[in-house]
Amino acid sequence: MSERACLALDPAQRPEDVLFETVDLCKKFQAGDLQIDVLRNVNLRIAAGERVAILGQSGVGKSTLLYILGTLDHPTSGSLLFRGKDVFCKTSAELATFRNHELGFVFQFHHLLPEFSALENVMMPGLLRGLSFAEMRDRARAILEEVGLSHRLEHHVGKLSGGERQRVAVARALVLNPPLILADEPTGNLDPRTGERIEDLLLEMNETRGIALVVVTHSDRLAAKIGRRLTLIDGNF
Repeated sequence: MSERACLALDPAQRPEDVLFETVDLCKKFQAGDLQIDVLRNVNLRIAAGERVAILGQSGVGKSTLLYILGTLDHPTSGSLLFRGKDVFCKTSAELATFRNHELGFVFQFHHLLPEFSALENVMMPGLLRGLSFAEMRDRARAILEEVGLSHRLEHHVGKLSGGERQRVAVARALVLNPPLILADEPTGNLDPRTGERIEDLLLEMNETRGIALVVVTHSDRLAAKIGRRLTLIDGNF
């Protein structure tokens, strides 16, 4: 276990529906003699089933915050609580398990495995968890049908359009039904029409599955659809 001071809130100290919470979260980078304070004492609560848009100019730390929420990066100080318990008190192996069980990721660049089919890419998180091949094949087929790709199951990534690849990425994020999806500019690499379809798909999954959704975006239009808007300025909201 980590030697950092661990924080855990008593259930009586937090609303029952709070899923994720940051407490005085800071992130600093050192560039030679210069210290850059990217995040400054960020306090944020995300409720189960909620959807949140994080906006801000390029370079203000939106993606850094999202990566910390996803435990892909560590804060310099402060805490990240999931259901009241500090996730950064976990070991690296425990964090990997946490990500697999509790989070889904959708990035601007889909990060699919090009040597595998759409179906195989979506099966991968469950296979890593140790679920059976047969179960994951059925789950992956069902979610790909749900996102409109029933006709592309066996196609390799290179044979798919940009929008289709991003739909596969959304399906992969959803296949294990995590309580939270983190999306970093999920439509930033798509044409406007295709991007809007992906946006609507993410919002539909939030509404029908009750999955919380946190989206980093430059798009005021997408932020308006999401509802709750938080703008990062000088390292804080």
